[in-house]
Amino acid sequence: MKTKTIKQSATFDASSKDVYEAILDAKKHTAFTGAAAKIENKIEGKFSVYDGYCHGYNIDLVTNKKIVQAWHFAEDGWPEDHFSICTFLLEENAGKTKLTFIQTGIPEHKLTALTSGWREYYWKPLKDYLKNKQL
Repeated sequence: MKTKTIKQSATFDASSKDVYEAILDAKKHTAFTGAAAKIENKIEGKFSVYDGYCHGYNIDLVTNKKIVQAWHFAEDGWPEDHFSICTFLLEENAGKTKLTFIQTGIPEHKLTALTSGWREYYWKPLKDYLKNKQL
């Protein structure tokens, strides 16, 4: 299977701690996505987000700096045993956090959908949540 890579960045009006927690805290993740999330915040901990649409496990966690996870998407044509690797790198500067996101191992035919999906269903609601929510 041919695979592709996505690299995106987003800047949030929030601390790296707030961004990190929004991604790894089930209650906060549910709040910003509007969909059920279960997240074990530890290395090798499992997660299920977007009402089970995505699931996986944590590979590496560096508090407030880096999250590396294996993600499986319930998509037509996504092999049952295949996980892509998602890396979230956080850099805080002057009260804002730049998130650099890299997803490798994406089945080639899913690249376009996931490229827009991250922007529409993850970065935008996360920005809105962090901007409007008292954490």
